[in-house]
Amino acid sequence: MPELPEVETTRRGIAPFVTGRVVARVVLRRKDLRWPIPRAISTRLPGQRIDAVERRAKYLLLHTAAGSALLHLGMSGSLRIVDATVPVRKHDHYDLWLDSGQALRFNDPRRFGCLLWQPPGEVHPLLQHLGPEPLGDAFDGHWLWAASRGHHTAVKNFLMDQSIVVGVGNIYASEALFAAGIHPKRAAGAVSRARYTRLAAEVRRILTRAILRGGTTLRDFTAPDGAPGYFEQELQVYGRAGQPCTACGTPIRAAFIGQRMSYWCPHCQR
Repeated sequence: MPELPEVETTRRGIAPFVTGRVVARVVLRRKDLRWPIPRAISTRLPGQRIDAVERRAKYLLLHTAAGSALLHLGMSGSLRIVDATVPVRKHDHYDLWLDSGQALRFNDPRRFGCLLWQPPGEVHPLLQHLGPEPLGDAFDGHWLWAASRGHHTAVKNFLMDQSIVVGVGNIYASEALFAAGIHPKRAAGAVSRARYTRLAAEVRRILTRAILRGGTTLRDFTAPDGAPGYFEQELQVYGRAGQPCTACGTPIRAAFIGQRMSYWCPHCQR
């Protein structure tokens, strides 16, 4: 599933092409994706100028005066900027035609993505209970430490809880915990304030680096221009079970934690 860096890469890729443009037409090739596509997408979005493209967690919002289109890539979705007359491919589920003659086209083989509507002045229910952005001012080690008090869940699951901090998925949680030297199975409430300070700093560093590298290419993700992400080349533990740790040479271990495969160095992470 595309994680925060992949979604932010997509936002940065499409923003120059759609910001300030008028949605001339909405073409829906099916009535639903993960959820039914609201009627407002077809009735309220056409004729509106896209004033900004925002990312909130792993969602993209196209803001207009009439409201905002809320997009999610799901597990295999991708957005591309194409000439509106380019023939559609299999799994091209919708187009937002722009007054430039181009279209924002969504492709999703598994149909776990979404296209929803957020009325002006409201916050969509999917966004109402999200935690702070990991690259924003509200996120730091003190926030993690305070939120973790009394938590007995594994720190990796805690870090992936979207009500604690958004957008830190399986790949980047594993990488940040390795960089901070914290074992992913350690109880969240047993991690000290100092170690959370380091963990928050590593989350910021790794996500920022991944965004600059265009995300991580795992299975389906490509940027809007079709280019792959390159952060996979820099992964230290994720997907490296049995291989030597890049810091100490100890074989990397892997196991399911909270139904997600996790990776760590048994020597470097405590």
